[in-house]
Amino acid sequence: MAEFIEISQVEDGTRLLRWFLRHFPSMPQRDFYKLCRGGQIRVNSRRVRGQEILRTGDSVRIPPTIAEFAAPRPKTENGEKYSLADLEMLRCCIIHNDDDIVVFNKPAGLAVQGGTGIRKSVDKMAAALFPYDKISLVHRLDRDTSGILVVAKNQRAAQMLAAAFGAKTAHKEYLALLNGNVRPAHGTIDNFMTKGHVYDSPARVNDGTGQRPQRAITDYQVLAAAAGCVSWVLFSPKTGRTHQLRVHSAFSLNAPIIGDVLYGGGRKLDAALQSIIGTRNLFLLAYKLTFQHPATGKLMTFRAPIPDFMMPVMKFLELPLP
Repeated sequence: MAEFIEISQVEDGTRLLRWFLRHFPSMPQRDFYKLCRGGQIRVNSRRVRGQEILRTGDSVRIPPTIAEFAAPRPKTENGEKYSLADLEMLRCCIIHNDDDIVVFNKPAGLAVQGGTGIRKSVDKMAAALFPYDKISLVHRLDRDTSGILVVAKNQRAAQMLAAAFGAKTAHKEYLALLNGNVRPAHGTIDNFMTKGHVYDSPARVNDGTGQRPQRAITDYQVLAAAAGCVSWVLFSPKTGRTHQLRVHSAFSLNAPIIGDVLYGGGRKLDAALQSIIGTRNLFLLAYKLTFQHPATGKLMTFRAPIPDFMMPVMKFLELPLP
């Protein structure tokens, strides 16, 4: 007996052939087209040619004769399971999705990459959300940082995007609220750093590890100074060191990002402003990302909306967007 599968929201916009090759990867394309011509594969009871675009809620008829070609149900690593609520949360973070990439507006507090002690992460949850794609991370955001994150859905896209981030042809911009007055109002930070420290030279660190600091470069521009004690800053990192913007803010600009308990050094915030903030979230947003699409070559730009926890502060201080 034929099976009928309803197209999910995350599969919206997928071509029928691509959809079948995900679900039945060992089925020859000639067999697929033969079944289409014979009316064995249908969408919403209508005959198809194979290149139709599927939409959410469409019903695809699966003939019983192709069961042998079905892909095994994907298993999560280490037996990890995610609830429907978990996956729906991540699905609601999608701002762009096609056959090659998915772009998320990552919320603060969600880890990008799984590991010891991390139950929920974008990479593992995306793999569960897109079980027939090969999900690969091509860049990272700190757990506490919110904003734009692009993930590859196949090996070719992963290789091309990783090369773009490695060659710095992908352009990133961040918005941050800093605890302090930043002077000068614009410039470039160019120094060397290990995690949590900055140095003037790449000489090996004399801490027993002999680690050599890596060069870290960040362009910055103060968009507004508010309440006489905070700075609203646009960052454009040219390198991608761990915690680069947080370390550069705290030690190079002497103005840690608000909410940064790791590098904030216990610096107190103006009491009136603290009462408005009312959150411990990190005020760092991966605001804008521009890159070439790995399949089409089209230049794409994505912007993250201002998170709910930032919005009241932005309105109170009348902070502008770039």
